[in-house]
Amino acid sequence: MNTNKNRMNGTGTKAPPKPGRPDGDHLENGNRPVGVPPPAGEPVPGPKRPAEVPDPEVEAKATRRRFTAEFKLRILREADTCSMPGDIGALLRREGLYSSLLTSWRRERERGELEGLTPKKRGAKPTRDPRDVENERLKRENAKLEERLRIAELICAAQKNVAQILGITLGEPQDDGRSS
Repeated sequence: MNTNKNRMNGTGTKAPPKPGRPDGDHLENGNRPVGVPPPAGEPVPGPKRPAEVPDPEVEAKATRRRFTAEFKLRILREADTCSMPGDIGALLRREGLYSSLLTSWRRERERGELEGLTPKKRGAKPTRDPRDVENERLKRENAKLEERLRIAELICAAQKNVAQILGITLGEPQDDGRSS
């Protein structure tokens, strides 16, 4: 039996020890027994590093597919003309679509082609009535105009006071609201 101390080289003679090590301080796979320090000058083995470094490139984020009304109608027309078993499956594979899309597009078509096949805006629906929005806009505009009227009336009152102090008589306003 070959052991570390009686290792044979293929000729039946004992193999010479590795340089710098006494015979028996190493195993056949090149590792030292536990607790035996490495000889002076030999690097200390560290943790194994992976051979391949992962690719640092970030993959593009998938985007949601959007289908135009024309595309949906074309696919629905083609699906309606399919008569042989497997024709619809072949159509869906060719176009890269799911059968659930075909079902939902058919429902949309039944509700009405124009409103059912146009892409819907995603997200939360507005909860405010458009009339309320218009009312608020008109109230803000009314408040601004009332403030301008208040300032104009103050200016008119000041002009009347200045005219009274200086003894100037102001003419009576005419029908169009202008003074003479």
